[in-house]
Formats: sequence, structure tokens, C-alpha cells
Amino acid sequence: MSKTMSLNELTLSDARDKLRAKEITAIELTEACLSAIEAANDALKAYLVVTGDKALEQAKKSDERLAANAKDARALEGIPLGIKDLFCTDGVRTTAGSHILGNFEPPYESTVTQNLWDAGAVMLGKLNMDEFAMGSSTETSYYGQTVNPWRAKGSDENLVPGGSSGGSSSAVAAGLCLGATASDTGGSIRQPAAFTGTVGIKPTYGRCSRYGMVAFASSLDQAGPITRSIKDAALMLQAMASYDLKDSTSVDRPLPDLEKALTQKFKGLKIGVPKEYRVDGMSKEIEALWEKGIDIYRQAGAEIVDISLPHTKAALPAYYIVAPAEASSNLARYDGVRYGLRANGRDIVDMYEETRSHGFGAEVKRRILIGTYVLSAGYYDAYYLKAQKVRSLIKRDFDDAFETVDVVLTPTTPTPAFGLGSKKDADPVEMYLNDIFTVTVNMAGLPGLSVPGGLSAEGLPLGLQIIGKPFDEATVLRAGQVIEDAVGRMPIPEPWWAGDAAKPADNAKKKAEAADNAPEKKAKKKK
Repeated sequence: MSKTMSLNELTLSDARDKLRAKEITAIELTEACLSAIEAANDALKAYLVVTGDKALEQAKKSDERLAANAKDARALEGIPLGIKDLFCTDGVRTTAGSHILGNFEPPYESTVTQNLWDAGAVMLGKLNMDEFAMGSSTETSYYGQTVNPWRAKGSDENLVPGGSSGGSSSAVAAGLCLGATASDTGGSIRQPAAFTGTVGIKPTYGRCSRYGMVAFASSLDQAGPITRSIKDAALMLQAMASYDLKDSTSVDRPLPDLEKALTQKFKGLKIGVPKEYRVDGMSKEIEALWEKGIDIYRQAGAEIVDISLPHTKAALPAYYIVAPAEASSNLARYDGVRYGLRANGRDIVDMYEETRSHGFGAEVKRRILIGTYVLSAGYYDAYYLKAQKVRSLIKRDFDDAFETVDVVLTPTTPTPAFGLGSKKDADPVEMYLNDIFTVTVNMAGLPGLSVPGGLSAEGLPLGLQIIGKPFDEATVLRAGQVIEDAVGRMPIPEPWWAGDAAKPADNAKKKAEAADNAPEKKAKKKK
């Protein structure tokens, strides 16, 4: 494979170093990613919009800056990224995976994406997602299902990439970008990262601005990156995070140098292992993965501490009261009047009903109905208020645990990636159980990281989750680096999706040979 065509396989940090050393150009890097997207997107459906012209224009400006003085390069100068489709991008369609937003083109930029452009990043396009971030498999998107680039050994079954940030995880895992923005309301960064062998970090609530993010549940949503390595995650989060006066939940708290933090001393850290995460029915494979992580930390000089988080069992039901309640309120703005889809109706009330009926998918409707119910008169105290009290108890459990430990180690998901459509007829609760290990982090507003811990017996990625103290992303990433150093980074899977297109250099050689062997060429050679 030619040098240019393999550039999309670089990690973000390696690409940064090569750009600054002038070994490659931002245009070469961007073109490699765009070529990879062209070859893979019909099969994987990771991108909803590809902004090739915009990307090449940004890359050209980065090359000019790098050529003038590489020392003046910004943190992500020339790095091609994918953007989850719930981050508003000025003049570029933003749908949140929903029909109701139609061809909505925001006239403004989200704070997170503006921070990335200010850091020199290049925008490749908008990535698919579960509708309004409601889902664990990216199967609820109105615009089609995203496919996981990983497959089980000896199988051609398509697997889900996790959700709701499945477009982000699939694109990063397949080398269709060097990193991607994502969002996490109950595990939507960490679960897809675990399913695709990538790294995903949900920072502390308030660390990244929510301005310009299409809202699902305002007290739970938080932006973060999905990347191929821990160092890449540190670099992206460093650029994404900021205090923002436009977001009332943004926290004015300095962020340390996360890349530098990865090299700090690890020996002596205390790792908490919560007994409540050993849930009934957890596979022996996941238990073995957890024990493997514990052993890695023990060998690295950490102290393993058994802890208790007694309200863990109540987290999932409490989450599925709080999140739909907030979604019911947030999604009331989609009425067909101001933007997005508008269906015809006999009068304004009928127009509202028809617009929302045609514009929202089944899962979104389900959560709106649940949320409206728990907020209604007579049920608010019985459900929503009680769920908020449970949330406070979950937060207190973690506060107590962090008096004795530095981070908490758990599995990220109860299973590896499952088949596309395999849960189509299942009880919705079965799908919700994918978040059983992740929702506590959102309920408590803590930072959480998923890092690849190894492969299942079927050859599919499995993730380990590291949970940290509020605003201590540095320690969480440092703990993740220890796992990555021991296990190694997951490779880009064999490109089953592209066929001959996966080998452009070989194809070019074959075409040249075919041209040389053409009858008219042979005749010339004889003369």
C-alpha cells in the first residue's frame, strides 16, 4: 500500500508529529481519509455528510501555517476529524439522526467544534448516530444503520458499533478519521468504544460546553472524544474542553496538561473494585477481562481495594426516569414551526401532531411518552423526584469510595458487540441493559474512560472502564495508559467492506500491467 493511502491508519499523535516534522502534509493526510471514506462508507454508513471541499480548504491553510513555521502549529494543526451529527456546524447539515430536523443547517457553530477548528483541526464530515442520541446500537437513526468494522472470527454477520455514537466509533475504528467527537448521556461514548476497540472518554459534567449540542438530557449530556489511543484522547479532550459563558452548566476549572499527565508516576495509586458490578448473568469472559485488568494494575504497583457502591442496582431504573423526563422537555421545541420538518394539518394543533408523529422514530416517541408521564401531575413525586433522590445517593456512594481510592475499575459492557438487528424484536429493557455499567457515571457527573482490554473468544473487542474523581481526567487517562501499555492498541480490522478498493496501490499496479499487456501495447513492443 502506498504511503499516502496508509496515512489514515496513523494515530492522531503520530500524525501530529509527522506534520510538524514536515514528513507529510495535511492535504495528503486529509486526502487519505477522504479516500478511505469513499471506499468504506457505503458498507459502514458511518458518515451522513462528507465535507470534502471544506476539509481540503482547511488542510491547505494548515499546510501554509506549518510551512511558514512548524513551531507556530496549533495543537491539532491539520488533523482530520469526524463530527457526531448532534454538534451544530455552521452551514453544514445537522440532523441528530432524526427526520424531524430534515435539512437543518445551523447558522452557528457549537463551542466544542469551534474549539477544534481554533486548534487547527480539519472537518471531514458529520457522523451517524442514534436518533437524538437515544439508543445503544445506532439502529434508531432515520438515515440508516451504521455497521461495526469488526466481525467475529469466521463470520460475515454485520455487528452493531454501539450507540449512540456508533458513527464516531465505527469511523475511528475503520480509519475513516483520526479521531471523532462524541457525546455521552448514559454510556454513549464508552459503550461504542468498547464494541469497536477504540478509546472513549466522557469527561466530568461541565468540562466541555454543551452550547450548540442538540440536547437529549441536559443534566446528563457531555461531549468527549473517541480515538485510537489514550494519548490521542488526551490531545482531543485538551482541545475540546473550555469554560463557556454561553453554557450555564459549564465549569470554570483549569484543565492540566493531559498529555504530560500520561507520563506521571502510577505506582502506589489505589484502584477500587466495586462488588456490585459483579451482576447476575455476567459472562465468564467479562469476569476474566476484569480480573485481567486488576492483575495489570497489581503488576504495575497499584493497590487493589475492594469497595462498595450500594445504590448501583437502582442506577439504571433511575436513569430511565431522569433521562426521558428531560428529553420530553427538550424535544418539545420540535413542533414544525421554526425549523426542520413540517407536516400539513387541518389547524395548528393538527400540524404539531402530524409533524411530531412523522418526524420522530419509535424509540424517541417511547422516551417522550415515558418522560411526559413521570413529569405529569400526580406522578412527579412518585417517579421523577424519587429518581433524583436516588441520583444523590449514587453520587454519595462515589464520594465515599473516593475517600479511599483514586479510580474505580469495572467492565464497560456486559457483552461484546451483538448482531445488527438481533435485538429488533426484544423487550426495550434488554437493549437498555447495555448501559448497566456506564449510567452511574453520568448520574454522578464523573469522568469515565473505556479502553480496550483484549479480545473475546470470537475475536471481538472488549473494554475496561475507569471511573475517576470529578475533574480528575488526568488520573483517569494515566490509569488508561497503563492498560494500553499492557494490552496494546487495537489494530484497524481487515477491510472486508472495501474488497479490491481496500488495496488501491495493488489495483494501480494491476491496471498498469493490464495496460502494458493490452493488444495495442504488445504490437508497439514488437515493432
